[in-house]
Amino acid sequence: MSKGPGLFTDIGKKAKDLLTRDYNSDKKLTVSSYSSAGVALTSTAVKKGGVSTGDVAALYKYKNTIIDVKLDTASIISTTLTFTDVLPSTKTIASFKLPDYNSGKLEVQYFHDHATLTTAVALNQSPVIDVSATVGTPSIAFGGEAGYDSTSGRFTKYTAGISVTKADSSASIILGDKGDSIKASYLHHLDLLKKSAAVAEITRKFSTNENIFTVGGSFAVDPLTQVKARLNNQGQLGALLQHEIIPKSVLTISGEIDTKALDKKPRFGLGIALKP
Repeated sequence: MSKGPGLFTDIGKKAKDLLTRDYNSDKKLTVSSYSSAGVALTSTAVKKGGVSTGDVAALYKYKNTIIDVKLDTASIISTTLTFTDVLPSTKTIASFKLPDYNSGKLEVQYFHDHATLTTAVALNQSPVIDVSATVGTPSIAFGGEAGYDSTSGRFTKYTAGISVTKADSSASIILGDKGDSIKASYLHHLDLLKKSAAVAEITRKFSTNENIFTVGGSFAVDPLTQVKARLNNQGQLGALLQHEIIPKSVLTISGEIDTKALDKKPRFGLGIALKP
């Protein structure tokens, strides 16, 4: 699209991904393949506790259109249609689920060199309208988002944020929960390839006077292996190891323990993603 400030959801995303992405306590197997017609097929099986679920997804790209269809074990069909440059510098995303006919949603994103704007509308009889905007540059961006319920005539959310991004670091501050919480995060890359990094995040909840402080990081052991860890002031310690067993296929082993209650059973997760 453009080289502007990015979407509002990008504010603080790098730090959030480092602290949360790929951490899980389930057993997950993902197998991807590609047909001769250019369709990407992905099958996923997940075992959480004693319950097993799964889905099959198909993704097809044609010119400026992406069609993504998913069928899960609950017989729910999820469809997402993405259209790029229907209008200049825009992306249009339409999504819906069957048999829930009231789940439709239409989102339009507009990109400019110094601003972005997103509008999302739920396609039902009492639509909720979400609007977000950012202004600035790829180095510094200010933004906000709001949700409005047309039935009750009330705002469901309003959030504001700022981010500063440099070649080797990024920082952000987000005022959320209708002004009831503030989150600040800082991420610093430790190498030129950005495969190793350290991150710190603090969240303050004003209504409960609760503070949550989390530190974490990732380290590239070798070109095929990466380890990650995180620890917060509540004693939750998590770690994971990712290894590329064959090109594009990754094994992930993760675990989490409560250091303030070592008698509790640790949680472990295993994920295997196989790609051709």
